[in-house]
Amino acid sequence: MGMNQKQLLIALTAVGVLSLLACQSMEQGTGQKASASLESKSGSQAKGEVNFVWQENDVLINGKFSGLKPNSEQGIHVHEKGDCSAPDATSAGGHFNPETKMHGVPDSGMNHAGDMPNIKSDANGNAVYAAKLHGFAVNTGSNGIVGRAVVVHKDPDDYKTQPAGNSGPRIACGVIK
Repeated sequence: MGMNQKQLLIALTAVGVLSLLACQSMEQGTGQKASASLESKSGSQAKGEVNFVWQENDVLINGKFSGLKPNSEQGIHVHEKGDCSAPDATSAGGHFNPETKMHGVPDSGMNHAGDMPNIKSDANGNAVYAAKLHGFAVNTGSNGIVGRAVVVHKDPDDYKTQPAGNSGPRIACGVIK
């Protein structure tokens, strides 16, 4: 094999490896985005927007909410079904929990994939939300959140009561798309 043939073989091997790495990144959802528009439920005025962005091994979550109880905390979770049709959002099912874990503190390793930090509202009942979590993906796979629902609850999540943190009625719901 001449020098040019060896160089060509090395170059083709490098291209093949890089292609495999790129495919693997795409399968893991790198750079994927999804969002949900939350509508009021259970007679509340709560509504909001939540965005999910896959970044390396984490999901960055950002949201804006209005119509919340002023100066308080509300639970927020990803629920298993992308169905917000019930007036009280019970059609969204329970928390998204593909690994059948107990409910708990987000990112503790002992929590549902759908467990998220509470929302904290200001004096006007508005909130800006930001969290960085892992344990789920921004896709439609078995551990993916696309096609599921985001639900805001009336009360704060206590992160211990099973199965849902004693966070009360569901006051807003939106399907993740």
